[in-house]
Amino acid sequence: MDSSHHKLVKTPCSIRQLGDAEYNHFFGYYNKSPWSQDGRYILADRVPMMDADLTPELSAEVGYFDTENNDTFHKIGDTTTWNWQMGCQLQWLAGRSGRQVIYNVRLDQPQGRYPSFGAVIHDLESGDKRLLADPIYSVAPNSDYAITVDFSRLYITHETIGYSEADDKKTDLPLCPADDGLCRLDLDSGETTLLVSYDELSKFHHRDSMDDAVHWISHIEINPASSRILFLHRWTRRVEDETCFIHRLMTINPDGSDLRLLECSDHPLPQLEDNFDPNAVGTYDYEKSEYQISHPMWKDDSHIIVWGPHNDAIHYHLYHDAPNGEVKVISGDLLTENGHMSYSPVDTRWLLTDTYPDAETNIRKLLIYDNDQDVAHEIGEFYTSDLKKVSRCDLHPRWNHDGTQVCIDSVHENTRQMYILDVKPVVGS
Repeated sequence: MDSSHHKLVKTPCSIRQLGDAEYNHFFGYYNKSPWSQDGRYILADRVPMMDADLTPELSAEVGYFDTENNDTFHKIGDTTTWNWQMGCQLQWLAGRSGRQVIYNVRLDQPQGRYPSFGAVIHDLESGDKRLLADPIYSVAPNSDYAITVDFSRLYITHETIGYSEADDKKTDLPLCPADDGLCRLDLDSGETTLLVSYDELSKFHHRDSMDDAVHWISHIEINPASSRILFLHRWTRRVEDETCFIHRLMTINPDGSDLRLLECSDHPLPQLEDNFDPNAVGTYDYEKSEYQISHPMWKDDSHIIVWGPHNDAIHYHLYHDAPNGEVKVISGDLLTENGHMSYSPVDTRWLLTDTYPDAETNIRKLLIYDNDQDVAHEIGEFYTSDLKKVSRCDLHPRWNHDGTQVCIDSVHENTRQMYILDVKPVVGS
C-alpha cells in the first residue's frame, strides 16, 4: 500500500453485481449494513423498474441475497412504504437471536401515531411476523427500541425520504406541533413515547428564523451502545427550495433527557425574496451548499462525523458529544465534498465515503480515507444517469461486519443494482 502522506491514490478493488438485471435492486441508505451477522445474507429491495414516481400503490419486493448460493434472491414480503433513497428501512435486528429483520409497511387499519404506516418484524427462520403500529426510522444496535417520525410530514418537507399518501401532500401541516416530534418505539411492547416535540425544539436555543417556519427531524442515528441518539433538526419557510433549509445537529438520551445542540447553520436566505425562482436550483445544489449539515454518523459512543460548517468553514468535522465538546476537521485537503460516510466497524482508521456527481462528467467517486496516513484511496468511479432528485441513485456505501467488503447502489450500467467491492487491497485482510 502506498504509504506516502497526504495524497489521493487510486487503489482498484474487484467488484461484482448482486443479482441479474431482469429486476432492479437497491438497499437504500448508508447508515446500516445490509449483511447478516454471519456475512452470508444481504438484504435488498427489488422492483421491476429503474425509475418511477412514488404512489401509495407502488409495491417493492423485500428479500435477501444468499452469497453462498450463487447470490440467489429470496423474497420475504412486499411493501408499498418505501422511497428510492432509503428503501423501506429494511434492516437486521442484530441484537436479537436468530435471523430477524424489520421493515416498514402500509397499514390497512390505522393503529398508531402515524395512521398510514407501521413496521413488520419478520423472523426468517420461523416465518413468524409481528406488526408494529408505527414505522421505524432507525433501530438501536441492541434491538430494544427504534426511533420513529412522521414520514408523511417528511414527504412534504423532504420528499426524497418521506412516504407518499393517498391525499398526496397535505396542505394543513402544523408548522411546529407540541404533540409530535422525535418518538421512541419499544420493539417489545410496541408502545411509542414522545421524547422531544417540535415546539420544545424551537424553544431550545431559539432562532428568529424558526418563526413561521415548518419544522422536521431527519438523519436519526443511535450510537453503538444504544445510549445516545443524534438527529438533525431542520426548518424552513420555503419547503420547495432545499437551499432554504436551516439545520441543527443535536443529541439526546433515549429517555428524552440531556438534549444538546452541537451545531447550528442558521444563515441569511436571499432565496426568500419574492423574485427568487426555485426552479433555478440544480439537483445537487443543496448537497453542495456551504451551509448544509448532512449525513451525521457515530464514530463511537461519543464522537460524531458530519459534513457541515463550523467556524465559518465547511468540512468533514468530528464532534465530541459533550458540553463544549471539541470539534476537529477531518482531512480538510483531501475530503472536500459532501458524501455519505461511515467508519469501518472494526477499525476507525478507515473512513468510507462517496461524492455527488461531477457537474460536467456525472461521475461520482467512492473513497476510503486512511486517518493514520492521511491518504484517500479512490476505489471506484461510477457514472450516474440523469434521474430526478427524488429518484436519484446515490452510492450510499455500506461496510460488511468485518470491514473487508463494501456494498453500493449504482445505475452506472443503466439499471439500478447493488454491487459488492472487495476492499482488502486498501484495509488488508
